Amino acid sequence: MHELSGWLLLIFASIAASILAQFFPKISENYVSMAVGAIIASIPFFNDMIPEFEPEVFMITIIAPLLFFEGQAMNLNRVGHKLKTILGIVVVLVVISTIVTGFALSYITGIGLSLALVMAAISTPTDATATESVSEGLQLPKSEKNMLKMEALFNDASGIILLNATVLFLLRGEIDYGSTIINFLFAAIGGALFGAIIAFIAIFFRQALIRLPFDNAVNAQIMLAVALPFIIYVLAEEIHVSGIIAVVCAGLLHNSEAQRSRFSDMHQFYLGNNIFSLVQELLNNAVFLILGLNFVRIIMDEDVTFSSWIWITAGIVLYAMNLLVRYLYVLLIMKRGHHSALIFSLGGVHGAVTLALVFMAASLGLSSNQFNLVIMSESVMIILSMLVPSIVFWFILPKEEHDTGEKKKYRQEMVNRAISEVEQMYLPEKVRQSVIYDLRDQNSETSLRQFWQQWFYVSRRPAFNKVERSLEQQALLWSFYIEREYLAGLLEEGEVDSTDLYDLYNEVALAEAMVLDPKSSFH
Repeated sequence: MHELSGWLLLIFASIAASILAQFFPKISENYVSMAVGAIIASIPFFNDMIPEFEPEVFMITIIAPLLFFEGQAMNLNRVGHKLKTILGIVVVLVVISTIVTGFALSYITGIGLSLALVMAAISTPTDATATESVSEGLQLPKSEKNMLKMEALFNDASGIILLNATVLFLLRGEIDYGSTIINFLFAAIGGALFGAIIAFIAIFFRQALIRLPFDNAVNAQIMLAVALPFIIYVLAEEIHVSGIIAVVCAGLLHNSEAQRSRFSDMHQFYLGNNIFSLVQELLNNAVFLILGLNFVRIIMDEDVTFSSWIWITAGIVLYAMNLLVRYLYVLLIMKRGHHSALIFSLGGVHGAVTLALVFMAASLGLSSNQFNLVIMSESVMIILSMLVPSIVFWFILPKEEHDTGEKKKYRQEMVNRAISEVEQMYLPEKVRQSVIYDLRDQNSETSLRQFWQQWFYVSRRPAFNKVERSLEQQALLWSFYIEREYLAGLLEEGEVDSTDLYDLYNEVALAEAMVLDPKSSFH
């Protein structure tokens, strides 16, 4: 019951972070989530409700589905074309970074080489969501943005495999290169094949079900899709292949399925997309909540925080060397320019996965003193990886230009035209007023007082009869037609930001679909 309360608190805190972020539009929602997590950890009553951080639970319940959904958003064809680049980044770059950073850390701080290599391996995984946090409100070049996303999808697995190898080196004093390479290939290739096989089975089942002459069990299919990454990750880990790569590959294959079957069952596709988006936002918030929560717990833990300041130096070295290696890799090996190399190096932001690897290393056999040094050093590195690009990107990236006032103006005019049409229709007055209220609600023009007036009125008055319901539906549909015609005219003129117009057009189409839906409870 105690753990259940903790999970419920995390869910409500994630929701609260989403709401609070709306009041601070210039601050990334992820930073708001971190702040909420820090506040929870600072209040003993709430802090006690949330159980201690378990890396395996974190990877299964949060990282696995998050990577699956991020894989779904990535075009498989694009990954195929960039496969050589991806392999270079998630294998060659990760290995070089671990070796160079480990040796530099050992030389500068005096930390033993074996432990330094463990710390370097932990510092390799990056977080695409964290990258979006540091580039909020800025235009990240498309090429570098895609490269950073693809890196973050696959390098968690590389980090985990390298961590296991370096911990064995720490405990045994030697590295079995042959065994390490074989384990890496088995985990990576096995994970990719396993994820692909399960994804093909799920796709075949879903496509066969759609083509059967009865109800396609839309809700059951969506629940299966949400549960799939959990199932894939657990089963993959059970057969000792990479669960991370398995869920990513499965997500990529589902992206291809969606491209060719989105109109076969539009209700399922649209509802599924909305649910996936909701779950993804909840998981993103949970990642940064946990990060903020654990930062405060680490600082407040007297057994972890010790008097030696070597962990600060170690954290700075970890971040600086990762930055340097990433920069030189893009500049010298990928043959890209200084600006691209700088963005890629700074964009390798670290997050909660790095923290999970610290706890994973502890479970593999780190001593108490080693764990304390590692967790404090990696925490410094994570903070620097978020803080430095947040500042530097502000000076080297162009700002996003988006005039929300223009969109508001078009919506206002769109609604006004529809209301004018309704006022000229022959309708019973109570139907007219109901339709006009609904149209004004599109523009959030109705006050809280008007809402409560309408609520009491609708709750007390007799429901519309069949004729009145039909008139209301026809009036709304004609109003939406007028709104769409207005937006289409603006699009034809070509002088207006099409993104804003398509957003408005989508809103009108959704409103129209709600009115037409025979299963709607609002008729």
